[in-house]
Amino acid sequence: MVTGAAGFIGSHLVDALVEENKVIGYDNLSSGKKEMLEHLEGEENFELVVGDILNKEDLSEQMERCDMVFHLAADPDVRVGAENTYVHLEQNIIGTYNVLESMRKKGVRDIVFTSSSTVYGETDVIPTPEDFGPLKPISLYGSSKLSCEALISSFCETFDMRSVSFRFANVVGPRSTHGVTYDFVHKLKEDPTELEILGAPPGTSKSYFYIEDCIDGMLYATKNAEQRVEFFNLGSEDYITVKRIADTVCRELGLDDVEYRWTEETGGSKGGWKGDVEVMHLSIEKMKELGWSPNHDSAEAIAMTVRALTDNL
Repeated sequence: MVTGAAGFIGSHLVDALVEENKVIGYDNLSSGKKEMLEHLEGEENFELVVGDILNKEDLSEQMERCDMVFHLAADPDVRVGAENTYVHLEQNIIGTYNVLESMRKKGVRDIVFTSSSTVYGETDVIPTPEDFGPLKPISLYGSSKLSCEALISSFCETFDMRSVSFRFANVVGPRSTHGVTYDFVHKLKEDPTELEILGAPPGTSKSYFYIEDCIDGMLYATKNAEQRVEFFNLGSEDYITVKRIADTVCRELGLDDVEYRWTEETGGSKGGWKGDVEVMHLSIEKMKELGWSPNHDSAEAIAMTVRALTDNL
């Protein structure tokens, strides 16, 4: 089962999994879209079930047919927690509990969970390794993902289950529906002369991770993880500023002399909203020791994403 199968990362994961597995995609379509999976229509190894992980009865019914869960369903908007303090508790933590409890009752032992770099908060160790601590998220989204990690770990130890959790950098690529690259492309399509940018120049500095690398890394680590409870950072080996992202988007769109209009003056907060980490660069040494490394750096990931997004506009 893939929860959140009709989302950006979920749909790409399904594409990879159906090559060798029967896959049930489970999604309530609140942020995911059926169009993400329409190319799989008629694929005998795939079935889309429209359902909500908050509906325990329906979830348990589908779980009876599964022997492994990739749990991606969540509210993906980091910013919304500053306006609605309940949404990440409900969609992320309670939803994850329901998935785990359904697995326990139906005897499903293996779960792969998509966590986030936001569990680290602002760190003084860059690049940040998996054993960094204490973890102090600065967004409600980050705290919800950390809570989910703890729930998964405790279920695994208590009920003889196994898990692999991935702390992602910012994943970008075809089918993405939000994020700075997506926003910049759409803003510049509306007005190619001016670009509003949240924060102060040069903006936050973060890693950007191409979707093909993300799926490849997930499947590689899932197959090769050795511990009952594993945590892996997944991201590129570098990080770039928002200013450089803007420059890359403009170049890929063939735009010159775009005026950048920052929402804060120089010296102000580089973050765009409450809970926005200013610097994020994950250490992927653990993945490299396992035998895996990404094929693209952050700038390449951004450029490839711009091309994919503009092809669909």
